[in-house]
Amino acid sequence: MSSLRVVKVLNNNVIIAAHPDYGEVVVIGKGIGFNRKAQDQIPLQAVEKMFILKNEKEKEQYTQLVPQVDEKLIEVMNEVIFFISQHTKMSLNEHIHIALTDHIAFALKRFEQGITIHNPFLLETKELYPHEYELAEHVVRTVNEKMGVDLQEDEIGFVALHIRSATTNRHVSEVKEHSRLISDLVALIEDKLNMKIQRESLNYSRLISHLRFAIERIQRGEKVEEAHKLDELLKREYPEMYSLAWMLVKVMQQRLRKPVYDAETSYLTLHLQRLAQKNEDMGP
Repeated sequence: MSSLRVVKVLNNNVIIAAHPDYGEVVVIGKGIGFNRKAQDQIPLQAVEKMFILKNEKEKEQYTQLVPQVDEKLIEVMNEVIFFISQHTKMSLNEHIHIALTDHIAFALKRFEQGITIHNPFLLETKELYPHEYELAEHVVRTVNEKMGVDLQEDEIGFVALHIRSATTNRHVSEVKEHSRLISDLVALIEDKLNMKIQRESLNYSRLISHLRFAIERIQRGEKVEEAHKLDELLKREYPEMYSLAWMLVKVMQQRLRKPVYDAETSYLTLHLQRLAQKNEDMGP
């Protein structure tokens, strides 16, 4: 029977073990280290809701993190990460165990000290990643209930970005930067058009989606069909919107450090014109 051989017990929920296929691994599971000692054998089938960290860097970082974190939180994080893994179609990057655990541990410390951190792109994150946001709501609710704290909605947005990072294999800083970029682009549009876009409106949702897909196309280097006649027409018919679209594209190009096809300016011009028209139709 395939089994793990205990090498070292870090606490009741984390051990270092020899795995029959992966060599030395970090194993995270509720009560997996309880009453265990080195050389004990644990049948692989006997451990439910177990995570195995195989990556050398992740093992090392997690081993360093464990002594700094409340053991009860390790158990809670194991539970919520298992919940996330059950409700996503993609496998999770191992780094979520370090990044999310470390983030929540720091959030709990801030809570104890009465320090609140505002999330400047909460609404953008909620709009961009609704599924991840829903999972993050469950995570924060569980942490609040099990750890006896009251982490607020700003924290849900941060957790959603960590979940998005783990399911797309992109560093959380990159995911966060996309939310920040979209937030900045929306602010620029509002400033230049002298309008306030209602965050719960369909117009806002459409704009966020358009910007998100544009950013993803740029990231992939995806060629967008050029339409020179349309481009010339838009430049002539909607000079203000075309100028703003060009400005937005330049911001994306600079922040993403990737070239942007001219057609993105045309598509964005059409979207901005529609947005401005809808706003005008609604009146003050």
